[in-house]
Amino acid sequence: MSHADLEHWERAWKEKGPEGGSWFEAKPAKSLELIDALGLGSSAAIVDVGGGASTLVDHLLLRGFENVSIVDLSAHAMNAARERLGERGSRVRWIEADARDLRLPEPVDLWHDRAAFHFLTVDADQQAYVRSLRAALRPGGHVVLATFALDGPSRCSGLDVARHSAATLGAILGPPFRLLRSADHTHITPEGAPQRFTYTVWQVAGAP
Repeated sequence: MSHADLEHWERAWKEKGPEGGSWFEAKPAKSLELIDALGLGSSAAIVDVGGGASTLVDHLLLRGFENVSIVDLSAHAMNAARERLGERGSRVRWIEADARDLRLPEPVDLWHDRAAFHFLTVDADQQAYVRSLRAALRPGGHVVLATFALDGPSRCSGLDVARHSAATLGAILGPPFRLLRSADHTHITPEGAPQRFTYTVWQVAGAP
């Protein structure tokens, strides 16, 4: 994790608050739809990369998932989620880390990332992320990965982003990953602006 990255996201969360960023969703409906379709058991290990103050963790806990981890650069963002969850926050593993050099304490069944990967705009960073992803997943594990679509914004939160299709993501992830599903989605920001996203679901090779 670079010091500049950490400073940027800590400042962004402090200035905008948990509901002020363009990425905010009161309910992450598309992510939940794709996760629900996987039919994971309550003991499945799930990590939300770049989860910050996202409400996805609230809904995962309500669905009975017992092994949920949140990874984010910003401790400030995760603290906002902890405060929102109250006592339930003690059931979540909170990890302040960069996905490019993330090493989880145990393998996971599902890696979820909405709007973190697209901030990696150079090949070296993207490949470092993929190495972390491969190391984290159990054989047969799944990935729900959402980025700005090819017709989505070219910048977000003051930073350039890399826009993707299912094909460009597949080229980066490589042959261990098999595309199960892709879907276009339009996110409406708190300010009412539309943002085009590509949502994809992948499975890594190997029997679960």
